[in-house]
Amino acid sequence: MADMARRYLDHLVDDILPWWLAHGPDPARGGVHTCWDNLGQQLVSRDKYTWSQGRWAWLASAVALAAQDGWLPVDPEPWRRTAVDTARHIRDHAMLPDGTTAFVTTDDGQPKETTPGQGLHTSIFADFFTALGWAGLARLGADPDDDWAGRARTLYDSAVDRIAAGPVRTDPYPVPPGYGSWALPMITIGVGNELFAATGDQAVAERVRAAMDTLDESYLRGDDGLEMPVLDPELADPDSLHARHRTPGHVLECLWFLDDARAVVGDHPLTDRARLTAIALRALEIGWDPQYGGLLRYVDAAGGEPSGTVQVDAEADPHGTPDPYALLVTETWGTKLWWIHSEATWTCELLAARTADPEICVWRDSVRDWTLERFPAGPGQEWVQNRDRAGTPITRTVALPVKDPMHIARAWLRIAELEQRGELHP
Repeated sequence: MADMARRYLDHLVDDILPWWLAHGPDPARGGVHTCWDNLGQQLVSRDKYTWSQGRWAWLASAVALAAQDGWLPVDPEPWRRTAVDTARHIRDHAMLPDGTTAFVTTDDGQPKETTPGQGLHTSIFADFFTALGWAGLARLGADPDDDWAGRARTLYDSAVDRIAAGPVRTDPYPVPPGYGSWALPMITIGVGNELFAATGDQAVAERVRAAMDTLDESYLRGDDGLEMPVLDPELADPDSLHARHRTPGHVLECLWFLDDARAVVGDHPLTDRARLTAIALRALEIGWDPQYGGLLRYVDAAGGEPSGTVQVDAEADPHGTPDPYALLVTETWGTKLWWIHSEATWTCELLAARTADPEICVWRDSVRDWTLERFPAGPGQEWVQNRDRAGTPITRTVALPVKDPMHIARAWLRIAELEQRGELHP
């Protein structure tokens, strides 16, 4: 396992982090450029998506903190600088008068509509990721001239309250009426964990616990994670594509959020590692591609290609076009994506370390080996992030037209942290 631990660390320190530090920060205008093509060779847009800016601020803070603590062998100073610069860029350019965030700004920081007439604030996820970035900076303590913890807490509370009041905007893919969205309690937990780590605020812990209760009560059927459960039977169809499809990567990513939440809420049904392992095994079993290997983006509740009826709002669209999310599921279910495989690798390593469960250890090896064989782009490069079912690179946009900076670096950073504590399981 020592050789594998060194391989993880070397890939992070020699390839992933240097590529992003060289290609991401924009010292001239502030923030970070993330709209690179899948191969990492061409900047296809200079727009700055707030979603990505917040993620970068958190990641840069986490890298700087790890380097500052002495276990990550990189210079913390450039990471501190870009964390502060990006957090300030969001504060100064992406915040709207009502306290929400613009989904995207121009290169020089002017908020813009992604679709004319749809408004500037189109996704609560941009709010959550901004709060995440500010919480990371608060934990780092690199910019005491502003109350980053207070800013993060205000935006987080606002987002959680708006979810409770509902409905909320969730672009780039709206949730149809009557359905839930696994991503909403999940992001409440994940960002809440980071905010609690920065502040120790028990009120944040209570919001995390409430989101975990919601996840357990409405989004899990035994060990099966429901991406879009039917919450209102008068509006939603349990036999629909929305209700039947599963997103294994989301479930696997959320499991390490739940494990982290042990430090925030203490004991909870969803901090029981035996239960987390059972949920992981279910996601891996239905998500693994029996033909090509790797994890499919979407699958049916019974495994394989998603099925079910597709509801159409005839009043809104007389032509009967399925909604954007249904099209996404049917057209891209077989793709193999960077975020799913990086998150699955980290979750499997974590659960193997925490439980030594023999099944999860076998899955850990399969996921890790498939991922490392196909995704890294070579020495000094990051990953070719989007691939088709057979593993060939594709150019199709996934959610946002960006080469996402967070998932891979975050997963490898967490694995490196586990290794430096001597906890990786052989």
